[in-house]
Order: sequence, then structure tokens, then C-alpha cells
Amino acid sequence: QVQLVESGGGLVQAGGSLRLSCAASGSINSFNYMGWYRQAPGKQRELVATITTGGSTNYADSVKGRFTISRDSAKNTVNLQMNSLKPEDTAVYYCSARRTPLGYWGQGTQVTVSS
Repeated sequence: QVQLVESGGGLVQAGGSLRLSCAASGSINSFNYMGWYRQAPGKQRELVATITTGGSTNYADSVKGRFTISRDSAKNTVNLQMNSLKPEDTAVYYCSARRTPLGYWGQGTQVTVSS
């Protein structure tokens, strides 16, 4: 059973930074890709960023230039560095992993950006 555990969420002022981390229970090299999604109150869950085993990345337009996704195979973690945070970044952030055809989700971590 795959487990994904997020950490690093919290409250930050607009313009500040946070670093989220997702720890996987097994080797992250076994996944086709991993990523971060977020869900704000009353809204659908949306893609934030993904990274493949080969290191290719993809970002939502709303976070390009501000967020950076990275992976550490030695620690089996995927990280999301979030800079220049805005109030509209407030959401629950979820770690996701895909091992086709199966997908896995973490429990989520709250990020709140105050204006």
C-alpha cells in the first residue's frame, strides 16, 4: 500500500514563501510521475505542478515563475518550493503519485496566505 505524507503547510503573509514536502512510503522511482494539486473552498481540485521520473516538469500558468517542484530519490520525497505567495494560493495542497493505471493521494496540507 502506497502512502504519501505531506508536510510544510501553514500560515504566511502575502509575498512570503513556504516549502511543501511529500514523503512516499516506497521508492519514488516506481511512479510514472508525482505532483501537487490544490483545492480551495468551493472550488474543484486543480493541478499545481508535476514532475516525471526523468525530471520533466509541468506547471499551472498561475504558479509559473513562483513555484518550483523537485524530487529527491535518495529521500523518496517530492518538494514544492512556493515563493511570492498570493492570497489566491490559499488552499489544501495534495501530493499525488501515479503508477499507471493506479493513482495515489496524500491527506493534504493547508496553506493559508494572508493579505
